Amino acid sequence: MYNEYFGLEESPFSIAPDPRYLFMSEQHREALAHLMYGFNSDGGFVLLTGEVGTGKTTVCRCLLNQVPDKTSLAFIFNPKLSVQELLATICDEFGIHYPKDNSSIKIFVDLINAYLLEAHTRGSKAVLIIDEAQNLSPDVLEQLRLLTNLETNQKKLLQIILIGQPELREKLSRPDLRQLSQRIIARYHLGALSKKEVSAYVSHRLSVAGLKETLFPDAAISRLFRLSGGVPRLINVLCDRSLLGAYTQNKSIVNTSILSAAAREVHGKSKSPAQGRYAKAAAWILSSFIFILIGAVLAANYYKNESRQAAPPLVTKNEAPGPLKDLNRTETMSRQKSRAMAFQELFSLWGVSSGSEADGPACSRAELNGLKCYQAVGSLAVIRNLDRPAVLKLSDESGSEYYAALKTLNQGSALLLVGDEYREVSLDTLRTFWLGKYTIFWRPPPEYTDIIKPGSEGAFVQWLERQLSLIEGGMNEPGPDRTYSEKLVKRVKRFQMARGLTPDGIVGPRTIIQLNTAAGIDVPLLTEELKDSS
Repeated sequence: MYNEYFGLEESPFSIAPDPRYLFMSEQHREALAHLMYGFNSDGGFVLLTGEVGTGKTTVCRCLLNQVPDKTSLAFIFNPKLSVQELLATICDEFGIHYPKDNSSIKIFVDLINAYLLEAHTRGSKAVLIIDEAQNLSPDVLEQLRLLTNLETNQKKLLQIILIGQPELREKLSRPDLRQLSQRIIARYHLGALSKKEVSAYVSHRLSVAGLKETLFPDAAISRLFRLSGGVPRLINVLCDRSLLGAYTQNKSIVNTSILSAAAREVHGKSKSPAQGRYAKAAAWILSSFIFILIGAVLAANYYKNESRQAAPPLVTKNEAPGPLKDLNRTETMSRQKSRAMAFQELFSLWGVSSGSEADGPACSRAELNGLKCYQAVGSLAVIRNLDRPAVLKLSDESGSEYYAALKTLNQGSALLLVGDEYREVSLDTLRTFWLGKYTIFWRPPPEYTDIIKPGSEGAFVQWLERQLSLIEGGMNEPGPDRTYSEKLVKRVKRFQMARGLTPDGIVGPRTIIQLNTAAGIDVPLLTEELKDSS
């Protein structure tokens, strides 16, 4: 409807998986690299998780576009199956014939095994892809693990790719599924897009649809980021409604009010002006009544006990957090002051001297204490993976920027220091206020100056070998060789793969951070579950 009005050749925000509109963020590229690494390995499980609409299926389609011709693929899109139904579906997908009324697990497994051996003989790789895998029951997951026992002397005969929502990770962490979890050779959790990526995503789709100029100014992109949480599918829905709204109002661009109205429609909160007036009047009457009632109760309490407090005090820096709060900035807290206080908290968590602003930027002061800064744009999934306290850059509803120290990150909430007040907030609230920019401290190895690549030389190579030996449970001391050899590169790649990093063998800040955590180095952690186990 609005395409001709805006000069578009086609609808740019259709939710159909058109490969021409594929937008690969850094996270999507990393996810694809993990899938490709797992695909090219000799069997086992590959795991890709992410929230609804983050692009898991898109990444999987990219993988399928790159698989060799000699590949036998089986897809399962509805995994709410019994063990027998699962095996029958696998047979159907691979074209394996079985007795019509068969319900014997052994017969199914024998037929699948024979097919896999025959495929291996003709040089074909067998891959089973299961979408919405969070719906798999434990007994079905165990049967899948048993299928990966089918092997020759050199390799596994079946590669299984599991794609699912975050609950799948939690399910695979269960003690009774630990054997399956240990067979995952590559895993990646796909988070939402950052604010910068949202802008690039919208521009990319408009460009493919034939439009070169922008229809979404910066203010609208900021609002879109907050309303969508960076989820591509929701971005598409909101942008489509917004363009329709701009068209009906004869506007040449999408402003924040149009975008907010679109969000209300999408979430089913739209109402007529008359409904709005009546709702406001009713709310005013109800508020007045409640106000009078509360006043009467407080007055009675006052005369009954003058020493009793009418309301609980605010949570201060040295007190435990109370109920979930919001992240609105206090009017007296300037951007510079909030930044100074956030970094002071970060220094405190590391147990080192923060110095003063006069001593230079926070990152320079960190280096005086043997630490380094890692600054990037990412998602909560990235922050959780790094597992270090962070200084976050926030933006309130008026667009004013300020900073907060992220101290703890749980499954459903986060504890931050905003100014001198601790606030426990929901993750949805944090995503709304956070711009995606963060700074963490990390501890570098000796003589570290830049990323460690294959062929690098120095004391940090011996440090690297020592860390890996600790993690792998070995007691071997590093030898005299100070060269980053190919053998050591392979060990690093295995470690990176196990920790959800791109297995490229390049040791940069993120890999060093994970090495320090896994080796039990004394560093402040962000997630409470790891704090309790360390």
